[in-house]
Amino acid sequence: MSKLALPGPEHAQLPPRDGEPTPAPPKSVLAIKDFDARHGELRPPPAALGPQHHHGHASSTKGVGVALSDTPVPSQPGSPRQNVTRNSSAASTPRLRPTTLDIPGLTKSKVSPDGKIAQRDVGSKLVIVMVGLPARGKSYITKKMARYLNWLQHDTTIFNVGEKRRVAASGHGFRLSQASLERVPSGVRAALEQHRDSLPQLAAKILINGHNGAQDPHDLPDPLRDPQNAEAVEDEDTPRVEVTSPGPQALTPDNREDDDDNGEDEAMDQSASFFDPSNQRAAQIREQCAMDTLDDLLDYILNGSGSIGIFDATNSTLLRRKQIMEKIRERAGPELNVLFLESVCQDQNLLESNMRLKLSGPDYQDKDPVAALADFKKRVAIYEKNYVPIGDYEEDNNMPYVKMVDVGRKLISHQVRGFLAGQAVYYLLNFNLAPRMIWITRHGESMDNVAGKIGGDSELSDNGRKYAKAMTRFIEMQRKDWAVRQADKIANTHFPPVPGDHTPPNPYYGTDLEQHNFCVWSSMLKRGVQTAQYFCDEDFDIKQMRMLDELNAGLMEGLTYNEIQTKYAEEYLRRRRDKLSYRYPGPGGEGYLDVINRIRPVIVELERMTDHCLLITHRSVARVLLAYFQGLNREDVADLDCPLGMLYQLEPKPYGVEFKAWRYNSDTDDFDHLPAYKLRRATMPQLN
Repeated sequence: MSKLALPGPEHAQLPPRDGEPTPAPPKSVLAIKDFDARHGELRPPPAALGPQHHHGHASSTKGVGVALSDTPVPSQPGSPRQNVTRNSSAASTPRLRPTTLDIPGLTKSKVSPDGKIAQRDVGSKLVIVMVGLPARGKSYITKKMARYLNWLQHDTTIFNVGEKRRVAASGHGFRLSQASLERVPSGVRAALEQHRDSLPQLAAKILINGHNGAQDPHDLPDPLRDPQNAEAVEDEDTPRVEVTSPGPQALTPDNREDDDDNGEDEAMDQSASFFDPSNQRAAQIREQCAMDTLDDLLDYILNGSGSIGIFDATNSTLLRRKQIMEKIRERAGPELNVLFLESVCQDQNLLESNMRLKLSGPDYQDKDPVAALADFKKRVAIYEKNYVPIGDYEEDNNMPYVKMVDVGRKLISHQVRGFLAGQAVYYLLNFNLAPRMIWITRHGESMDNVAGKIGGDSELSDNGRKYAKAMTRFIEMQRKDWAVRQADKIANTHFPPVPGDHTPPNPYYGTDLEQHNFCVWSSMLKRGVQTAQYFCDEDFDIKQMRMLDELNAGLMEGLTYNEIQTKYAEEYLRRRRDKLSYRYPGPGGEGYLDVINRIRPVIVELERMTDHCLLITHRSVARVLLAYFQGLNREDVADLDCPLGMLYQLEPKPYGVEFKAWRYNSDTDDFDHLPAYKLRRATMPQLN
């Protein structure tokens, strides 16, 4: 007779036969005993409470009901809580910090009633340190990652060393203050005082991320160390002054700025020679700019509203990375999460494309392309001499890192910890550089639109069907035109490069452009499905997605604006005050934060795939999608003007997303390109 295998360890033993000794309960059963605080004794697990607790019976003991369940009792204890001693000045006493997630709009706690990472939760925050040689796509990665994390409502800022260095090397009134020297470790202070005349003098205020902030230079490393160990800390996108130059001037008492002088230092040339480790003055500027930028980041994380700070520089030597970790631990303690992110290019076509992309940027505008490319390659070669890839040292010291190869072709991770780090790595796994088109539009006019009602599931009007047919024809034509434009870019790319070249952003240009699939995704509401109905299944991959449905207005579904303002005046005003965080009352009611979270898999899929895609959706969802691709401020998302009849075209590029807008013209039954169109907030209040 066969025995029935029951799930769960508590069922692993059959009742003993007559005369057999009763077996000891399995360890897993003993592990789930619970402590009864009222009686000061161990309470046995549910399996030992008697037959009235089995088979879904709802009888109770001591007035406590038993839930109906067909799920076996778990055999393992819950995850333990971590006892973490807090180092943040915002926390007066240490507290138990569970290792859980925080999602704005979806989680809530005493410390974080809105679901955001609380300022006192330093252990939940994250510093991402970029690593890699120039032209490896670091800035591309940081900008996309920051855009995604900010879109998820986790405050994220990029701190770029190159921006600070650019100002420092321009010679606009920099000085080393006494306060700076006092904050330097005592071991090197004497050396700094002795060689004060040769130190760079840095600005009190330097523009970082578009905001002016007070800068207090400090923690300058020892200038007497071996210059060959000096790190060329620099963003690969830093503009240069000239392609070729006579070289930097030495800093002497005659040309340096005195403490009481209001004049200007002479600007330093920032061609390839500026990044040579033997250029001691330039190396000192780079050193202090790097540490000052890191201090700005830590101020943002520890004292400001920041959840994630991205330190964007090459950080290509082991010495630099050790120095970064020492400063982070000195200021934030052991609790703050740090993730090193290295970008490596093994594909020579991709590397060549990245380098040639520089020729169209501000670094080499109006320069001879051959000389400019040679200068940039010389600059990269200087970095390569002292480059130490991430690897054994980080693993031996349990330092979390991610190594990206060829901007997403391969990804290696090591000890990634924390919710935010996990979100960042998940995103890195799912984006690529393939050229493609992404189109976003609202459905055609519906019968509820005509009646002025929000929500609902009405069908298209006659005008809506007319729009759907015209849009289908227009998209089919744009698909063909795009393939012609891509072929033209390939034909007008040369090596060596010549003036007027189209710069290929990636090696995907070598693929067969005619084979690009085209996806059409619509919501599951009638007006969305009907807008997509004229696309041919043989030529387009048509799919309906619940994630693209309109925001659910709960109790207010199917009402007009006037009815809502009259019947729900208080709710109407509440939503007007904070539209992004507001959630409609009633069954199924949603808010914009709910839309953001249900749209997340759609965003990740759009980043992962290489096909063209048209999304036919609704006003709230279109706003959220455009906010992601355009990196809009969160206060603009819920009020973005997104009328019917608009078709938005997006093309991911290495430098961002190219944006175009088209408006349906009912007279011509076609679409007009709007070259000067800018996304803006709606002028009239709109509930959805």
